[in-house]
Amino acid sequence: MNCTEIYESIYKKPPADVAFCPYRVCPVGAHVDHNQGKITGLALDKGIHIAYSPKMNGVVELVSLQFSKRAQWHVAAVPEVKENDWADQLRGATLMLAQKYRLTVGLCGVVEGSLPIGGLSSSAAVILAFLCALCKVNGLNLSDQELILTAQAAENKYVGVSCGLLDQCCEVYSKKDHLLYLDTKDCSYERIPTPANMKPYKIAIFFSGLERSLASSKYNLRVDECRSAAYSMLAFAGMEYGKIADTNLRDVPYEIYLQYKDRLPDPFAKRAEHYFQEMQRVEKSVEAWRRGDIEEFGKLSFESGHSSIYNYEAGSPELKALYEIMVHTDGIYGGRFSGAGFKGCCMALIDPAYEEPIAETVKREYLKKFADLTDKFSVHICQSADGVGSL
Repeated sequence: MNCTEIYESIYKKPPADVAFCPYRVCPVGAHVDHNQGKITGLALDKGIHIAYSPKMNGVVELVSLQFSKRAQWHVAAVPEVKENDWADQLRGATLMLAQKYRLTVGLCGVVEGSLPIGGLSSSAAVILAFLCALCKVNGLNLSDQELILTAQAAENKYVGVSCGLLDQCCEVYSKKDHLLYLDTKDCSYERIPTPANMKPYKIAIFFSGLERSLASSKYNLRVDECRSAAYSMLAFAGMEYGKIADTNLRDVPYEIYLQYKDRLPDPFAKRAEHYFQEMQRVEKSVEAWRRGDIEEFGKLSFESGHSSIYNYEAGSPELKALYEIMVHTDGIYGGRFSGAGFKGCCMALIDPAYEEPIAETVKREYLKKFADLTDKFSVHICQSADGVGSL
C-alpha cells in the first residue's frame, strides 16, 4: 500500500493503523435504493485505505494520493458549507458524527484508492473508512446501522447527493463468496452463499476513462422524477401522501402502478417502469443465485443495464458503448453500469476461463470508438470480499 509509504515519508514514523473499506458493485437492483427498493450487492477486494494516527489537538489533516490539495479542519469546527473539493464527504462525516458524539481527537492520514474514481461508490467507501478511523481514535463503537446512516447523512445533508443506502450497506454488510440481498426500506438483509454447483465467476471492472460527480450529474433529477411519479399515482388513487421529498415508489402498491401508470407523463412513466421491473428482476436474480444459475443471474444483470439506458435514461455515450460491447463478448455472464451510469465504469460477472480474451476484446472494441481515452481506459479483475463491518 502506497498510503503507508507516503505516510512514513511525511510524518517520519509508521502510521498507528490502516483503515480499509471495499468498493462495491450492484449486479441487479439499479437506481431503486433511493426509493426504498431491493438490491443485490457484492463488495470487491479493492477499495479505500487510510493510513493514519491520532492527533490529540482535534485537528483532521488528510492527504489523498488521487488529489493534490491537502485538507484540514478541526473536529469541533467543521465548515458548515462544503468547499467543493475531494474532502467534502469527510468534512460531512465529521459533522454528522459530531452531532451525536463529542469528538476531541483528530487524525492525520493518507488516503489511497486502489481503482479509478467513478461508479464503485468510492465516496461511500472513503467516508466509511474515515468514520472507522475517526471513531477508533475517539474510542467510539458504532453499530453497523449507525455507521451506515452516519455515512449516508454526510452525502445527503452535507454534500447534497440524494443517494439511498445501497452503497453503504453493501460496503458494510457484504461477505466474501456471498451475494448480499438487501431491502433498503428497513435495511433487512440476507447473505446468500455461493452454491457449490455454481460455475466459477470473477468481477470485471471496465473503467471508461471518465470520472464524474453525482451532485453535478442528472442523478438528483432522476430521484426527483421517481418521487414525482410516486406522488402522482398516490394522488390519482386517492391515497394518503405527505411531502414529496418523503414519498417513494415503494409506497405505491403494484396494482396501483398498473392502474395509473398510463396517466403519468412520459419521463415519470419510464422511471416508474424501471423501478417496478427492477424490483421483479431482483427477486428473480436472488432465486437464480440460490439455484447456482450464474447464466440466468447474468442475463438479469444485462436486462437491468438495458432498462437503465432506455427507461431510467442514464448513461453517457461511453458507458452505453461499453455495455453493448459486453453484451456481445463471449465469456461475460452479465453486467451493467456501475453506479449512476453518467460516467465512471461498467461491471461484469465473467467466466474466469475467458479473462484474458474478455479484457482484450472489450479494450479493442471500446478504443475503436473512443481512441482519445486510450491512456485512461483500464480493466480490473476483482473477487468478492468482506465488507468493512466484517473486518
